[in-house]
Amino acid sequence: MSETPDDDRLEELREKKMEELQDRAGGEADEEAQQAAQEQAERQQDALLKQYLTDGARQRLNAVEMSKPEFAQQVKQQVTALARSGRIQDRIDEDQMKSLLRELQPEQKSFDIRRR
Repeated sequence: MSETPDDDRLEELREKKMEELQDRAGGEADEEAQQAAQEQAERQQDALLKQYLTDGARQRLNAVEMSKPEFAQQVKQQVTALARSGRIQDRIDEDQMKSLLRELQPEQKSFDIRRR
């Protein structure tokens, strides 16, 4: 999807607001600026995920987030990085999300318990 002039203008306003927040002096202002930057980064990440993930893929990712929030955050960052680098051509569907989750999931050790 291409960005519209309104999207560009909105992004410029966000960047100006972030610069204003960062220019404030004092520890509290720095803390507020960091929090605002964090919130903006989360909003941008959510927007990219909505743009590049189908509903099924988002639902699958949300289900993973409920049980493994750190792993889900890692997957979100990976998808965001792929989107920003232009390596995602179409939207990621649920099957592709399953594949991505399997690739990124750390290897699990299996234990075989035998009773005699």
